[in-house]
Amino acid sequence: MAVVERVSALDARRPQRADAARNFDALVAAGREAFAEEGSGASLEDIARRAGVGIGTLYRNFPTRDDLIETLYLGEVDALARAADEVSDLEPWEALRAWLDRFVAYVGTKHALLDGLNRRSPVLAECRTIMLSAGEPLLERAQAAGDVDPDISIGDVVKLVSGVAAVASFDDEAQRRRVLNLAINAIRR
Repeated sequence: MAVVERVSALDARRPQRADAARNFDALVAAGREAFAEEGSGASLEDIARRAGVGIGTLYRNFPTRDDLIETLYLGEVDALARAADEVSDLEPWEALRAWLDRFVAYVGTKHALLDGLNRRSPVLAECRTIMLSAGEPLLERAQAAGDVDPDISIGDVVKLVSGVAAVASFDDEAQRRRVLNLAINAIRR
């Protein structure tokens, strides 16, 4: 199964010249790490230092904090779309379940990034469409196999799992995992 839609804005942002592309990739990796550790307020100077580049190189690639956060967010959505392709050869329920597990990881990253992102960004609408388009064929296969109620939409599933994954008051990781399993298994026939 091929991904119907990829994040076109992500490819458009990456420089073509090899050395510039390496710097861009290093900044993205450093930004992902810094935002995961420190949240959306991570220091841009620290990100440049982690990437092994100067602050000028960071600003040449990402003129604003929002530009860097948007690029990281686009990367997460693109990885989620690729994950749908990667699991598509599994049995229908296992494929949907594997993609939902990846989606849960995305939700954790999404919250840290969205805190620092201008929510009126047109990129967010594109990302939502891509995300739903990636998961929908997996859901439809599981429905066709009789594993999932046919009245459930991908939007329903995404909202259910997002809501549970976003809860911050779990006692520990094991409880969070149990509750997520309950939510995901609730859609299974």
